[in-house]
Amino acid sequence: MRSRRELFQVWALIALLGVFLGLPIWLTVRGAFVSSVDGSFTFSQITTVLSDSYLREGLLTSLQIAGGTTCLAILLATPMALLAARCQFPGKKFFSAVVLVPMILPPFVGAIGFRQLFDRGGSFEMLMHSVGLPAFDLFGDGGLIGIIIVEALALYPIIYLNLVAALANLDPAMDEAARGMGAGSFRRILRIALPLARPGLFAGSTLVFVWSFTELGTPLMFEYRAVTPVQIFDGLKGLEASREPYALTVVMLTVSIIVYLIGKHLFGRAGTAGVVKASVRATDLPLRSWRAAGATTLFTVITCLAVLPHLGVILTSVGLAGSWWQSLTPRSFTTTYFSDAMSHPLASGSMRNSLFLASIAVAINLVLGIIIARLLVRSRVFGRSILDGMCMLPLAVPGLVMAFGFVAMSLSWPFSGSMPPSLSWVVDPILPTAAMNWLRNAPLQSLGNIMGATPNPFPFLICAYAIRRLPYVVRSASAGLEQTPVALEEAASMTGASRFTVMRRVVTPLVAANLIAGGMLAFSFSMLEVSDSIILAQREPDYPITKAIYTLHERLGDGDAIASAMGVWAMFLLAATLAGASLLMGKRLGAVFRG
Repeated sequence: MRSRRELFQVWALIALLGVFLGLPIWLTVRGAFVSSVDGSFTFSQITTVLSDSYLREGLLTSLQIAGGTTCLAILLATPMALLAARCQFPGKKFFSAVVLVPMILPPFVGAIGFRQLFDRGGSFEMLMHSVGLPAFDLFGDGGLIGIIIVEALALYPIIYLNLVAALANLDPAMDEAARGMGAGSFRRILRIALPLARPGLFAGSTLVFVWSFTELGTPLMFEYRAVTPVQIFDGLKGLEASREPYALTVVMLTVSIIVYLIGKHLFGRAGTAGVVKASVRATDLPLRSWRAAGATTLFTVITCLAVLPHLGVILTSVGLAGSWWQSLTPRSFTTTYFSDAMSHPLASGSMRNSLFLASIAVAINLVLGIIIARLLVRSRVFGRSILDGMCMLPLAVPGLVMAFGFVAMSLSWPFSGSMPPSLSWVVDPILPTAAMNWLRNAPLQSLGNIMGATPNPFPFLICAYAIRRLPYVVRSASAGLEQTPVALEEAASMTGASRFTVMRRVVTPLVAANLIAGGMLAFSFSMLEVSDSIILAQREPDYPITKAIYTLHERLGDGDAIASAMGVWAMFLLAATLAGASLLMGKRLGAVFRG
């Protein structure tokens, strides 16, 4: 009886995720292969995209950004992870605590501060001139190098967390055996540690590659439009008349999948050793003299580089508009932009919208997360692996694809248009005429609408936020359940408690810390979601925080300052969230960001 109930729950959840995850993706893919003239199947829209030199250039540039960002993030994260996992040096605990600092500022907000520091007439150029050195222009190629640096500095902690977790699971006996054979430290790293930790490195690198390949906000803030995500965003205005954005989105999704599969085949397989998980915890190697100083210096330099965008945003938020030009720091300071960020109609309204949307999305995720986690950890019914894969799919599917999928969903029945003939043929003989007339003509149009004259994107934004951040809650709850004894649940069941009572009185309190940590992460990242917010919200009264920051950034005068002040508020929110989640989950926090 219990297994039947669990089987029903698993497949009911699969169906639910299929509607809000699979259907948007399917509608996007379908739209790329359906003619806008007669509705027939066609490849012409894909071939048109591939034959357009401007669109091809955007695709290649997006690949350059993703490849450059991933390589730079690996270069930053790998030496730090190797030192953190195996060595003891001065300041290790401090640097382990601040390693997530880059993630408290979305890359597209950091772009504001980065441009202030490194653009022409900025702090870096003035510093170089003051010491008699020429300043190189990071934005000479339209900002391509700047985009790569900003995204790599923000995303390298994802690779770091995955690599540290993978290195911690390696059996120290293998390293000791190699040392006994006379292998030096560098050789053991290249031949033992990194090959065995390759799956963890691949997992983190995949997330960084997909994130940067489909990142919309940062190129927009750099006013760099010749990239695929921005081209898709620009094509939304003519979406109902042209299928090009559908085709371009499918091409981007296909490239992401191909690159992922190639990387998984080449780098994602486990090492050749039969046993890689540590049965005994490795002892950290204490570093002395110049080695200890070198390790501390490495962490210090990378951390300082990573907080440069944060510093730029803070200085922009307190510098009087126009006072930071051809000077090392702003010449005049003010705090009025922080009050403007709270009182400006666009800014304050966007904060209320984001608070409402993120709160509803997190409440949905907490309910679904504990139910899904319990089914994944405690049951063994058929379909469990499918449910697990679907829950983690949002980590692999680009956020831009999901956002565009919800746009496609809003333009399809039951939100727009007429009922499909195949469905009408089935239900027409069953339902009364009045009910059929209501169903035929977009019955849910008033509930959710994105591109119409009176849009209501909130239902789609809530669904998008919830789906995109569900993996955080599921993995946090799963981590908690895996460390709690099932005997406690069985004992409660034997006393006659119902399943709902067991879930409410036993399971939920046992994993409360994990649920809170996952919910905090889901809330903060939903508050600062970029692709969904920029694409789905079309009117100013509906703007979330990130869309308001982008809009204010485009405003002349004090727009950058107010946008930066909003970014600083966002930094405080994310910093508090990550600190709280880290205290609650400890080293298990890295599992939340694992691909």
